[in-house]
Amino acid sequence: MEIFFQLNELSTSKEQLNSIMNYAVKRNSRIKEDPSVIFHFHRAIQSFIRAGYLLTLQERKKTINTQLEEVSPLVLGLLSEKEYQHPLLVFKKAFKEYSIKEFEYFISGMVYFSLGIHNNLPERNMISPYIHLTKMLDAGYLIIERKEKK
Repeated sequence: MEIFFQLNELSTSKEQLNSIMNYAVKRNSRIKEDPSVIFHFHRAIQSFIRAGYLLTLQERKKTINTQLEEVSPLVLGLLSEKEYQHPLLVFKKAFKEYSIKEFEYFISGMVYFSLGIHNNLPERNMISPYIHLTKMLDAGYLIIERKEKK
């Protein structure tokens, strides 16, 4: 997960994910970015998802918590105050609802639909996995940031 954030900024990653999602659900349009950039992001986010899953498995050994202070709603982003305090909860909730394979299917489908012009839309609800992934990016960044402060 540390490598992901060394190579990808949080804001850029969220923008890229949002852009892929937007173009995936638009008919007769294709993302304008170079396909190699999209493929690289696809591979990076797959690794990020797997790293997040490993964090949930290792959670019993150590916890990453912080005392909650006055936090601006802008800092929280999509995270609740409880998730901000315990970012691992975001990953637990996400992997309770979806498996790694389902997240990979989601991101692969979004990349596929964003790179081509299609008359059809993705066949499943793609909003929930997208929200989970966005929250996981925020939570992952918090975990790494707090780990570096220790």
